[in-house]
Amino acid sequence: MFSLELSEDQVAFRDLARQFAENEMRPVAAHYDETGEFAWPVIRKAHELGLMNTHIPEAYGGLGLSTFNGILIAEEMAWGCSGIGTAMEANGLALAPVILGASPFLLNKYVAPMVDEPIMAAYGVTEPGAGSDVASLRTTAVKRGDKWILNGAKMWITNAGVADWFFVLAYTDKDAKHKGMTAFIVESKWDGVEVGKKEKNLGQRASDTRGITFTDVEVPDENVVGEVGGGWKLAMGAFDHTRPAVSAAAVGLARAAMEHAIQYALERKTFGKPIAAHQGISFMLADMAKDIEAARLLVWKAAWEIDQGRRNTMYASMGKAFAADVAHRVASDAVQILGGYGYNNEYPVEKLLRDSKIFQIYEGTSQIQRLIIARELLSGVR
Repeated sequence: MFSLELSEDQVAFRDLARQFAENEMRPVAAHYDETGEFAWPVIRKAHELGLMNTHIPEAYGGLGLSTFNGILIAEEMAWGCSGIGTAMEANGLALAPVILGASPFLLNKYVAPMVDEPIMAAYGVTEPGAGSDVASLRTTAVKRGDKWILNGAKMWITNAGVADWFFVLAYTDKDAKHKGMTAFIVESKWDGVEVGKKEKNLGQRASDTRGITFTDVEVPDENVVGEVGGGWKLAMGAFDHTRPAVSAAAVGLARAAMEHAIQYALERKTFGKPIAAHQGISFMLADMAKDIEAARLLVWKAAWEIDQGRRNTMYASMGKAFAADVAHRVASDAVQILGGYGYNNEYPVEKLLRDSKIFQIYEGTSQIQRLIIARELLSGVR
């Protein structure tokens, strides 16, 4: 039997997230975009309602929600404000490889406390000279006794300035290439950890993005996530779980842009009738609607596949590439429909256009997603 009908629990989660986005996020979205402040009041309320860290296993006190349930929440959060939503979702990215491979000791020490407190974490892989090409990492960790000495720098790390701990990928054996990468949990307050200034980005300014420098940081051997040499597999495997959520966020932003465009098109009149009655505008709205619906269904497919225990790499990349492109296109068309008003920051679509661009860049660019899709197709793997 095949059905696209959501269960009562799924509808309840979605509606809770939608109400939160409408009542707690939208009223303050412009403020946090303008100031660049971290939205702690919103984050704390979201945590209290159980809208954050939803994938923490029940064994460690969490809800243990499926990927599918998570994307229902992610879409609504981004509909409210994708900058604040990204700050929340960045915790999910940091948690994903830890949940996949960490020892019970690390799960109890770092993950379980996040159920009771709004503790933030960050995924530290990207470097100044290594983004999509993870093999170009320069961060290293050298074993000395029962500790690892970590040196290197990370860049564009979401939540870096507010995180209690980082998931960090480093070379422990450069000659072994990707099999020589090891993952660690590194606490932000340890000696030798230096967090840089908050970056001034085009959009999603409520998201805290910074560089991190590690200088002779002593990391206990017990803080290795998974096996020595198994870090790359964990770091990349996490994307199968997190890309559907990022893609759902892109859908949420696109939906918001479309709704603003429809409202304006019905109110604004030219030549004696609403501009929505003109074919040039109505066709743009129609394209928005069909593309958003297609993106959502593709994202649902990616989430559904991994929840069924099947490899979803290709679908996760399809969803990410398509939804990101749709978000940017719909936001741009919304600005076009609003005309001069859309180009002004007194109206929300200007922010949505700026916020949309990063979906084509973070968690793997749209070009990298196409490379992955092609690789999967040509290898015959589904």
